[in-house]
Amino acid sequence: MRIRRQPAVKQLKQQLDKLNTDKSTDEQTIKFTADSGFNSEANLEYMAKSGFDTYIADNQFRKRNPLFKDSETYETEQEKRRLKRSKGKPRLFTSEDFHYDETTQTCRCPAGNDMWRSGINVNSHNQKYTRFCGYLKDCKVCPLQQQCMRKPPIKTGRQVQFKNDESRKQLSYIDKMKVKIDSPIGRRQLFIDGMANDLAV
Repeated sequence: MRIRRQPAVKQLKQQLDKLNTDKSTDEQTIKFTADSGFNSEANLEYMAKSGFDTYIADNQFRKRNPLFKDSETYETEQEKRRLKRSKGKPRLFTSEDFHYDETTQTCRCPAGNDMWRSGINVNSHNQKYTRFCGYLKDCKVCPLQQQCMRKPPIKTGRQVQFKNDESRKQLSYIDKMKVKIDSPIGRRQLFIDGMANDLAV
C-alpha cells in the first residue's frame, strides 16, 4: 500500500480496526511502501509511531544496492532527469563534497578555500550540527560558484553543516529507515512493491 498523507493512514487504521474484530491481525503484518519523495524525518517518525511495517526508500537507495553497482542505465537516466529538471545546470555540491576535519574542527570547500566555523551545536531536525560558512570574498569570485550556490552570494558565502558526535550516535528516523531498507528483507520488499507497480501500469 502506498501512503500519501498522514490523515489517510489514520483513516485506514480505523477501517482495519472495524474489520478486524477478532484482533488476530498484527499491525506489523501490514506493510506500507512509498516513493522517495515521502522520505522525510517527519513522515518517517509518524509512520514509526503508527506501528505499521513501513518501507520508504530514499533517493540514494539504489546507489547503495549491490544489484545496481554495475548498472550505468540507472545513473545515466538519473542524470538525464536531473538535467531536465535543472535545465542543464550542473549538479550542486552537497556536504559530502566539502573537506571536514572533525579533529581540528576545520573545513575546506571543493575549491580548496578555508571556511570559518559559524556555529556549534546548531539544532536542526532534532540533531546537532557544526556549521561552517565560506568567506564572501572567496565565494564571489569562485569558478565553482554555479555548482555550489543556487544564487550569486550577496551577504554571505556558502554554508554547510555536519552532524556532531552525539547526534551521530542518536540515529534519526531517516538513518533507521536506511538500515531497514538496506537489509535483505527491506530490499526484497521494495523489489516486490516495484514489480507490483509495473504490473499495475
